[in-house]
Amino acid sequence: MRLDKFLKVSRIIKRRTVAKEACDTGRVLVNSKIAKAGVEVKEGDIIEIKYANKSIKAEIINISEHVKKEEAQNMYKIIE
Repeated sequence: MRLDKFLKVSRIIKRRTVAKEACDTGRVLVNSKIAKAGVEVKEGDIIEIKYANKSIKAEIINISEHVKKEEAQNMYKIIE
């Protein structure tokens, strides 16, 4: 699954366009490497997102095309 789509489906970032912008500005890392929006992510990958004053690090546990709002948090595990 594409990185920008995963961020949207998992509801880490609310909109896919916002996720794409974050990737294009170099604020998203996959396995400690700067990632573009089209990078394919898989289970076990570590995603790090840098916001203005904080950072989120999460491991991908499950990849699904469609999930309900309540089940979205089961797609990843927050590490930091």
